[in-house]
Amino acid sequence: MEQYRISEQSHRINSMGLTKAHGGIHFSVAAEGNVCRVLLYRDGEDKWSQAFSFPVSQKLGDVWSMTLLGNDFTGISYTFEIDGREFSDPYGKQFTGRETWGDLEAVEHPMRTPVDFTEFDWEGDQCLKIPYEDSVIYHMHIRGLTRHTSSKSKYKGTFQGVLDKLPYLKDLGITALELMPVNEFQEVMMPESVEGNPYGVDKPTGKINYWGYAPSCLFAPKSSYSSESDSVKEFKTLVKEVHKAGMELIIELYFTGKELPSLALEAVRYWVWEFHVDGIHLVGAPPLSLLGSDPYLSGTKLFATSWEGVTPKGQKHLAEYNDGFLVDMRRVLKGDEDAMSPLVFRSRHNPKEYGVINYIANTNGFTMMDMVSYDTKHNEANGEHNQDGNAYNYSWNCGVEGPTRRKKVVELRKKQMRNSFLLLFLSQGTPLLLSGDEFGNSQKGNNNAYCQDNEISWLNWNQLKTNKDIYEFAKRVIAFRKEHPVFHMAEEPMIMDYLACGQPDVSYHGVKAWCPEFENFRRQLGIMYCGEYGKKADGTFDNSFYTAYNMHWEPHEFDLPNLSKGKKWSVVFNTDAAEVNGMYEEGKGPVTKTKRLLVPARTIVVLMG
Repeated sequence: MEQYRISEQSHRINSMGLTKAHGGIHFSVAAEGNVCRVLLYRDGEDKWSQAFSFPVSQKLGDVWSMTLLGNDFTGISYTFEIDGREFSDPYGKQFTGRETWGDLEAVEHPMRTPVDFTEFDWEGDQCLKIPYEDSVIYHMHIRGLTRHTSSKSKYKGTFQGVLDKLPYLKDLGITALELMPVNEFQEVMMPESVEGNPYGVDKPTGKINYWGYAPSCLFAPKSSYSSESDSVKEFKTLVKEVHKAGMELIIELYFTGKELPSLALEAVRYWVWEFHVDGIHLVGAPPLSLLGSDPYLSGTKLFATSWEGVTPKGQKHLAEYNDGFLVDMRRVLKGDEDAMSPLVFRSRHNPKEYGVINYIANTNGFTMMDMVSYDTKHNEANGEHNQDGNAYNYSWNCGVEGPTRRKKVVELRKKQMRNSFLLLFLSQGTPLLLSGDEFGNSQKGNNNAYCQDNEISWLNWNQLKTNKDIYEFAKRVIAFRKEHPVFHMAEEPMIMDYLACGQPDVSYHGVKAWCPEFENFRRQLGIMYCGEYGKKADGTFDNSFYTAYNMHWEPHEFDLPNLSKGKKWSVVFNTDAAEVNGMYEEGKGPVTKTKRLLVPARTIVVLMG
């Protein structure tokens, strides 16, 4: 092994962690203590082979710095040590020792960072910068997407496995993948730490931190999500291939709130610069003011629960991501009282200043199928006596709790699923689909599957066949949204005739045309979209549409607004029409012969002019 030596010259390198330096490598680490060392390991050896103490003369505040001279660092990895306590590099860009998912022995040792400066050939790759109004997001878990045997992937549960599903996702109409945490995290859950022992007691709790909201490092891709030894290369390959398929890639980064703001900022910038990700979903307690106003990130999509008080810089890149749409639209779906005003707000909400991410189901809560199959959560498998998870799901089981073979209940659930897809994809803003919802994935009523590394969380791709009708409806609705710009405008509709064409961009109606009703007992609403406010890619005007929402358990008649001379309303979607799976080919659906439309109970009908 080459004998390295500490440079006697002081090198002012501001980057933390490991960086390449003239004649060797440079380390910087923040640690409170009296003696700090870097420990070098050779591949395949359990004990460190060389240790170097940081010169006190090069210490600034609590930051220790050192340049280590040498010509060949092949096969070398490192950790740090402060006053005899060994720890991993908080700024490590890659780790070894966590290659096997759920390895109980690995948690006993700090992760090592390999000394590796290998260049990656991006082949001219660039972020796609798809506007929010043209985006359709698919929220997924790297392991859960392909871990099930039905995925037919050779590389189950890895970054490589996602590549096998790109053609499917492209065909579905997805434009962006949002990945649950892909940075290095500790999946083996340990008890609460105690003084003097960072791992608490020796034995794990027996649970798996499946979701990953407990970061070990904010900079490194997760080793056990790689099918090979180089997780950095494999993740970069995934990003590049996702871009080649015409889709964006967005990752979640979880912040505990204990990180230095400078570390959080550097981490977000690093994923954008080094990995070419198109966006970051900021989860937990991130420094939003710092991140939202950072000029380096002004072209990067940033999602957060709220951006209130943050002044965005650059183009429209910040987006609001919270459960507001989910709660309001589930109440609409159930037929709750006083839900029509929220329907108006959520279906139109799309501010000029920031984007809005809409979803009716997401990781933290019921899947879309469970939303129409369970009244209450069933988290017994989590081992917390069903006390965990949100008790407020705004769900309705359609008459039977859980799985059933009763034909009427099954049909009603599928109808409610069709209603859900229309509520989501016919709203302005950016729709987000939870992975598996497009084919009726269920988690058996578990609304908090954070520790379920099994078939509760893994997608069963056999459901593409058993629930083929649900998948085909979801795919058609996504394509319909893309084809018609009136349903995905760049800015929020003004409810005005600002083009002087005789009709406002969007108008609202009750059972009588032009007379919306918002009393608390109303459960029906009509929304009309004027085609002249939406231009297609070829420069022609869009069609006009009328969407009748009857969320009551009784049928209602709707007066239809008049169209220009020679035009009639024809049905595009009717969620009650189970015989045609709720959809018709555009221009070939039933044509209304009167000015009144009878809409069955709990039904959405979309008419095209």
